[in-house]
Amino acid sequence: MNREELKQKLLALVTGVAPDIEPSEVLPGVPLRDQFDFDSMDTLNYAIAIHRELGVDVPEADYSKLASLDSAADYLLARL
Repeated sequence: MNREELKQKLLALVTGVAPDIEPSEVLPGVPLRDQFDFDSMDTLNYAIAIHRELGVDVPEADYSKLASLDSAADYLLARL
Protein backbone atom coordinates (compact mmCIF):
# COMPACT_ATOMS: atom_id res chain seq x y z
CA MET A 1 0.00 0.00 0.00
CA ASN A 2 1.40 3.37 -0.96
CA ARG A 3 1.01 6.63 0.97
CA GLU A 4 -1.97 7.93 -1.04
CA GLU A 5 -3.85 4.62 -0.75
CA LEU A 6 -3.20 4.65 2.98
CA LYS A 7 -4.45 8.24 3.30
CA GLN A 8 -7.66 7.29 1.49
CA LYS A 9 -8.16 4.35 3.86
CA LEU A 10 -7.49 6.60 6.86
CA LEU A 11 -9.99 9.14 5.55
CA ALA A 12 -12.59 6.38 5.35
CA LEU A 13 -11.79 5.35 8.92
CA VAL A 14 -12.05 8.96 10.15
CA THR A 15 -15.46 9.40 8.54
CA GLY A 16 -16.53 6.05 9.97
CA VAL A 17 -15.62 7.23 13.47
CA ALA A 18 -17.08 10.72 12.96
CA PRO A 19 -19.77 10.47 10.26
CA ASP A 20 -20.49 14.21 10.47
CA ILE A 21 -17.10 14.89 8.83
CA GLU A 22 -17.38 15.51 5.11
CA PRO A 23 -14.40 13.77 3.41
CA SER A 24 -13.94 16.57 0.88
CA GLU A 25 -13.47 19.09 3.71
CA VAL A 26 -10.57 17.29 5.42
CA LEU A 27 -7.23 19.07 5.02
CA PRO A 28 -4.57 16.32 5.19
CA GLY A 29 -1.89 18.36 6.98
CA VAL A 30 -4.10 19.98 9.61
CA PRO A 31 -4.91 18.16 12.87
CA LEU A 32 -8.44 16.75 12.90
CA ARG A 33 -9.22 18.34 16.27
CA ASP A 34 -8.38 21.78 14.80
CA GLN A 35 -10.70 21.21 11.84
CA PHE A 36 -13.58 19.37 13.48
CA ASP A 37 -14.96 18.42 16.87
CA PHE A 38 -12.63 15.37 16.94
CA ASP A 39 -12.17 14.65 20.64
CA SER A 40 -10.26 12.08 22.69
CA MET A 41 -12.99 9.44 22.32
CA ASP A 42 -12.91 9.91 18.55
CA THR A 43 -9.14 9.46 18.65
CA LEU A 44 -9.49 6.27 20.67
CA ASN A 45 -12.09 4.90 18.25
CA TYR A 46 -9.88 5.92 15.33
CA ALA A 47 -6.91 4.01 16.82
CA ILE A 48 -9.16 0.96 17.31
CA ALA A 49 -10.40 1.21 13.72
CA ILE A 50 -6.80 1.42 12.49
CA HIS A 51 -5.94 -1.70 14.47
CA ARG A 52 -8.94 -3.60 13.09
CA GLU A 53 -8.45 -2.50 9.49
CA LEU A 54 -4.66 -2.45 9.19
CA GLY A 55 -3.54 -4.72 12.01
CA VAL A 56 -1.33 -2.00 13.52
CA ASP A 57 -1.48 -1.58 17.26
CA VAL A 58 -1.22 2.11 18.16
CA PRO A 59 -0.22 2.64 21.80
CA GLU A 60 -1.88 5.53 23.62
CA ALA A 61 1.47 7.33 23.83
CA ASP A 62 1.46 7.55 20.02
CA TYR A 63 -2.08 8.91 19.58
CA SER A 64 -0.65 12.37 18.88
CA LYS A 65 0.95 10.92 15.74
CA LEU A 66 -2.55 10.26 14.39
CA ALA A 67 -3.48 13.96 14.62
CA SER A 68 -3.70 14.60 10.87
CA LEU A 69 -4.04 12.34 7.85
CA ASP A 70 -0.49 13.18 6.79
CA SER A 71 1.06 12.45 10.20
CA ALA A 72 -0.98 9.27 10.58
CA ALA A 73 0.12 8.05 7.15
CA ASP A 74 3.78 8.73 7.97
CA TYR A 75 3.46 6.94 11.31
CA LEU A 76 1.65 3.92 9.88
CA LEU A 77 3.76 3.47 6.75
CA ALA A 78 6.72 2.77 9.00
CA ARG A 79 4.72 0.03 10.74
CA LEU A 80 3.06 -1.78 7.84
